[in-house]
Amino acid sequence: MVISTQVLFLSFLALTCSIGLASDPSPLQDFCVADPNNPVKLNGIVCKDPKLVEAKDFFRSGLHVPGDTNNSAGSQITPASIVQIPGLNTLGISLARLDFAPNSIVTPHTHPRATEILTLLEGTLLVGFVTSNPENRLITKTLNKGDVFVFPIGLIHFHQNIAHRPAVAIVAFSSQNPGIVTIENSVFGSKPDIPTNILAKAFQTNPAIIANIQSKFLR
Repeated sequence: MVISTQVLFLSFLALTCSIGLASDPSPLQDFCVADPNNPVKLNGIVCKDPKLVEAKDFFRSGLHVPGDTNNSAGSQITPASIVQIPGLNTLGISLARLDFAPNSIVTPHTHPRATEILTLLEGTLLVGFVTSNPENRLITKTLNKGDVFVFPIGLIHFHQNIAHRPAVAIVAFSSQNPGIVTIENSVFGSKPDIPTNILAKAFQTNPAIIANIQSKFLR
């Protein structure tokens, strides 16, 4: 009985520790400016020599410039992540500017490594996310200028400009590299294609319809 209790306790500790580490690790120094040219590969990016660090490593300009929304979705993401700001490396945060043409969308997607918090600067957006199985509950909210909304890590979510004028938002992430999985591209635009009979069964339709949808995505 004692051994069983100890095993159960150790298993609990292992589980709680793994949950605690399920995010960007805490930094162990003042900063670790990313050195993208370093050939060493690891979970993150190797630090630049601190003696070579400059103010520009922590700086990005241009977020006041509207993004080009002349695309099929009518929206544009302008990132301020580790690629644009190397000094974000190991700090566990990043952000982006979102621009929306009138009546446009950011299609359903997930961020596998980050929670997202959105602040609407101009316009009106309909936003929402879907909870996990089996509930699959849709939680939505109409946002106006100055409103804030949170999208929990890993959940499918979307943004839609429901007004006849442009909208602008700033989004922040709890990771230096939140990642993005757009649902339509992952399902219908994979390389190579997911077999049509699998998707037809999943979406309760026929393979010809699936093949037609897949043909619309660039390879």
